[in-house]
Amino acid sequence: MSSFELHAENISKVFGRRLIFKDVDFSCKNNGIYGISGPNGSGKSTFLKIISGIISPTKGKVTHSFDGKVVESEHLHNFLGFVAPYVILYDEFSAVENIHFFSKIRGINFTQEKFDFLFQHFGLFDRKDDLVKGYSSGMKQRLKYIFALIHSPKILFFDEPTSNLDNSGKEKVYQTINEESQNNIVIIASNEDSDLAVCSTVLELKNYKIAPKSENK
Repeated sequence: MSSFELHAENISKVFGRRLIFKDVDFSCKNNGIYGISGPNGSGKSTFLKIISGIISPTKGKVTHSFDGKVVESEHLHNFLGFVAPYVILYDEFSAVENIHFFSKIRGINFTQEKFDFLFQHFGLFDRKDDLVKGYSSGMKQRLKYIFALIHSPKILFFDEPTSNLDNSGKEKVYQTINEESQNNIVIIASNEDSDLAVCSTVLELKNYKIAPKSENK
């Protein structure tokens, strides 16, 4: 059982006059794989950013705790890993330089053994010293997983986890998700059937929208 917990209560988000979702409750108390689904534009990425502490909800509360103690926002990065299409990598740096640069900024410590294992695991060991601008989109996606896992996080957030990956890359990601979920919380935001198939429970965001009054007439 995971010693990390996430509780999101009555989460609502509004951009201008546009309601994205309203009064969403979402909790993860045990290790496993949790899904967030919905059609394009339903707010999957927005909800994932809210529960991971990247942005704030318009209404509601998100609490992260570890060993029964609340994790303050300034320390949350020590416990989570995040992979998404909008995560930025520096093309002018090598893969190794990217990992070291971001880790230094975030105060993350890791062992060389962990570093070597992840680069081998995701098939980038022989290209680790190459500039990222020479990487394919699939290779960049694999590098994002290395960065997300390098500090052995307790909770993982994956937005469109198999984006830009070929079949072998997808298999590696699903293997990683299953392995990580044995001891940690993994949350996936996707509308891909193959991604959602690995989830034990799925939150449907389309159930948390209220149509404008003009549409109800």
